[in-house]
Amino acid sequence: MRDGGKFRRGASDPGQDSPLSAAVGLRDRDTLAMVARAVQRREVFLAFQPVVQAARQDRPAFYEGLIRLVDETGRIIPAREFIATIETTELGRAVDCLSLDLGFRALKEDPGLRLAINMSARSIAYPRWQQVLRRGVKGSPTVAERLILEITESSAMIMPDAVSVFMADMQGAGISFALDDFGAGYTSFRYLREFYFDILKIDGQFIRGIAGSPDNQCLTQALLSIARQFDMFTVAESVENGPDAAWLTGAGIDCMQGYYFGAPTATPPWRMAQVKMRA
Repeated sequence: MRDGGKFRRGASDPGQDSPLSAAVGLRDRDTLAMVARAVQRREVFLAFQPVVQAARQDRPAFYEGLIRLVDETGRIIPAREFIATIETTELGRAVDCLSLDLGFRALKEDPGLRLAINMSARSIAYPRWQQVLRRGVKGSPTVAERLILEITESSAMIMPDAVSVFMADMQGAGISFALDDFGAGYTSFRYLREFYFDILKIDGQFIRGIAGSPDNQCLTQALLSIARQFDMFTVAESVENGPDAAWLTGAGIDCMQGYYFGAPTATPPWRMAQVKMRA
């Protein structure tokens, strides 16, 4: 619980930092140092999570490549533990470059793979990220059409005009775009109409426990209606059990992603298949 009453502080001296502010500042500095070290040493990798078709749940429609760092103790650090701290920094752009580069390597390794890679809208204007993108697309005639770039709703709204122009340019080259965490932010419907995202991923806060939540059912049905109106493919995030998956399938969701169908794994699925074939 992040804001329990007994932990609430009263007004502090404006001339002094509160102990909480000092602790947050120290944590952020530690996070920046950890990420900088991992980036410098390229101690990063992608963990792959399947996104399955609702109609054929044994068959992934595509995978999402989730960036992971390795800290100095050897612990694997998921993006949720550092991305908010680095989002507006040069390190954020460096992580986006590494993530995209690793994604292209995976796409070239398996010509049957379709892969989603996360990016920040801020990286659109970052020259090195653009270089990685254009070099990767030129590397294979089918790579662009198998690449999906995921942009969070909150990130897209930072610079909607730039995102719209960038998407139009890259969609012409065959790249698809997914609007990630839809419903968690404040998308203007005017921009939603102009973005032309190919895929809409409904935020997990509306999906977890949906089979027993009339409120989330109503909200998700409204989001599905919006997606259909704009001809967008739909993905439910954070699907964690059978009843939720069954309700979503009945509601007409196109695809689902979550631990019910598979946890992110550092071993690419196509390599696991190769190992099984050899066994």
